[in-house]
Amino acid sequence: MSDRRANPSRSSLTRLGLAMVLAFGAAAGAQAQSLQELYDAARGFDASYLSARSLADSAQYKAAQADALARPSVGLSTGLTGQRTEPASGTNFNSATLQAGVNGKYALYNRGNSLSIEQAQRALSVAQADLELAEQDLIVRVAQAYFDVLAAKDTLTTTRAAKAAIAEQLASAKRNFEVGTATITDSREAQAKFDLATAVELGAENDLRVKGVTLDQLVGRVGVEPKSLAQPVALPAVMPVNVDPWVNQADELHPAIRKARLGLEVAQLETAKSRAADGITVDMTGGLNVQNQHNNLSGLANLQAGAGTAKVANLGLSINYPLYAGGAIQNRLKETLALEEKSRNDLDYARRSVAEGTKRAFFGVQSLRAQVNAYEAAESSSKLALDATQLGYKVGVRVNLDVLNAQTQLYTTQRDLAKARYDVLVNSLKLRQASGQLKPEDISAVNTLLSK
Repeated sequence: MSDRRANPSRSSLTRLGLAMVLAFGAAAGAQAQSLQELYDAARGFDASYLSARSLADSAQYKAAQADALARPSVGLSTGLTGQRTEPASGTNFNSATLQAGVNGKYALYNRGNSLSIEQAQRALSVAQADLELAEQDLIVRVAQAYFDVLAAKDTLTTTRAAKAAIAEQLASAKRNFEVGTATITDSREAQAKFDLATAVELGAENDLRVKGVTLDQLVGRVGVEPKSLAQPVALPAVMPVNVDPWVNQADELHPAIRKARLGLEVAQLETAKSRAADGITVDMTGGLNVQNQHNNLSGLANLQAGAGTAKVANLGLSINYPLYAGGAIQNRLKETLALEEKSRNDLDYARRSVAEGTKRAFFGVQSLRAQVNAYEAAESSSKLALDATQLGYKVGVRVNLDVLNAQTQLYTTQRDLAKARYDVLVNSLKLRQASGQLKPEDISAVNTLLSK
């Protein structure tokens, strides 16, 4: 049983509430960093994003390599040849020939080259889609890590408040046992609760450290302190309010679908190339070659041996048509047709997956917003319950434990409400990611909700 005369003063309860308020607002200190600041830092540090950006840069140069197929190629060649001639009759002689030439080639008609250039442009677009996916992934990872730290701080604060309440209960149980108004069982039960609360507090402290390490590693900093949400919290509305427009936008905008469409186009171009391999190619060739020969002969023999400088210029047209390649061309065509069908199935899978992911993200945000409304109502109810319990404590119909339990319930509800709000913000970003609309500007929009 409990002894109302052995209760702590109301000032101790006031100090506990004040400590809770200060702890919940600690994240808004002068040294705290905003979400925008940490996202900018992550863009210059995160290895996976930087890797995708480098790959997108390299795709530009690969496309430029394909463009060279539509341009002439020119080469310079030179060589020196030594020769010793020992005729059956006559005088042996040595000769040295120096030759140099400029030769060029230009494809007048080559359907395969034109298709390769188109493929390279599609590949460049694929790399840009990959970069967009990587950027969207970075936005979500930074936001998730940011709000995970805030949620972990709130959990630790609530855990410490609960521990403080149990400590008050334990002290009261010990005092009551000493004066003979309670049994040893009450004291031992309170001690067991306190020990359990200590273990929970240690787990919460470790969870905060782990979440902090994750955020630090993501942005390349140490000891990051995220800013908390500004009070009062005003969550932005999710528009449109129906799921169908989100799904339709996803089908048009999502980079994964765009990448799959490009993959199908590349496969179709590859099929066209395999057909073009069985066609005619026309090349124009030309060159200018100079040859100079020296030998150890003299007079007429020297001239008869070809000594001197000779110049040769040529311009030609080369037409090629494959007659038989051992079945390679035909089987290559069959292979590309099968790969084209695979790409078509990949596109269907991407569209279905994106549609499913968009629907799940949309309904998830809607559910979380409903939870926020429910927690806000629960917070109001918990405040009224705490006020009523404190009034009952003043008039002697409630005991200290009742007040402490009501306080703990209020702070737990506030913790859960804050977590639900964080989840709404993060999952709203995930919804935009699922529908292919997520941009860096969305980080700025969320950043305006943080404390200054």
